[in-house]
Amino acid sequence: MSSDPRRVLVASDLDRTLIYSAAALQLPMPDAEAPRLLCVEVYESKPLSYLTETAAGLLTELARRTDFVPTTTRTREQYGRIHLPVPGPVPVTVTGPGPTPRYAICANGGHLLVDGISDPDWQRQVAARLAAEAAPLAEVRAHLLRTADEAWLLKERVAEDLFAYLVVDRAALPDGWVKELAEWAEPRGWTVSLQGRKIYAVPRPLTKSAAMREVARRTDAELTLAAGDSLLDADLLAAADRAWRPGHGELADTGWTAPNLTALDTRGAAAGEEILRLLLSAAGPE
Repeated sequence: MSSDPRRVLVASDLDRTLIYSAAALQLPMPDAEAPRLLCVEVYESKPLSYLTETAAGLLTELARRTDFVPTTTRTREQYGRIHLPVPGPVPVTVTGPGPTPRYAICANGGHLLVDGISDPDWQRQVAARLAAEAAPLAEVRAHLLRTADEAWLLKERVAEDLFAYLVVDRAALPDGWVKELAEWAEPRGWTVSLQGRKIYAVPRPLTKSAAMREVARRTDAELTLAAGDSLLDADLLAAADRAWRPGHGELADTGWTAPNLTALDTRGAAAGEEILRLLLSAAGPE
């Protein structure tokens, strides 16, 4: 007698894990041999993020067979620009966007979206943890603005009234500044992450892993799988039953690892394809 398949939850980071800007694609082959791309994000009337068509087909299959949960540090507005090829009531193809996934995690776990709407109970839980375990955002933001130099600071932003980040000129950023910021933030319950041109300051209790565990509870998941490339993904990857990281990004650069982690050598859009293949394989048969 055959048993029912396991309920599998896949929580994956998006930027530079599954989707890529033109600069991050890292396509080493001649243009004539490059894979066809599907644009999944447009910003200010310009294409911004892509999947290869192969990756789009793999993602469609993964989302059909598992509880696929996009898991991102993006704000809800930024996440709303992305249209992933996931299956819905009517099958979709890789030529157009699919419907909204049932669950999505935004703002590094600060918002748990259910059918595209932020869950108010989760918001209250997050607010309580931040108040109890981390210094106020206003204190951290004031320190960022006081210590940053206009010679390399391009923009300063607050995301969802939950965390802050700076957009900087990496070439002009002084050596050691990010490390000094991290040392200042650590005893105040905050973490610091440098990703490309952005320096994030995020409260330690604000995690993707906590939101993933909540979705796993709601979906009765028996197996959790995760993927990500940045230090802000480390807690998510460590919390999953199995996890993968590409050969690029902060985690690869720092050599971060965990017992449940598979570290790939593949970089760029090819890594996105490989991660999706491995997630599908780990999810098992239907």
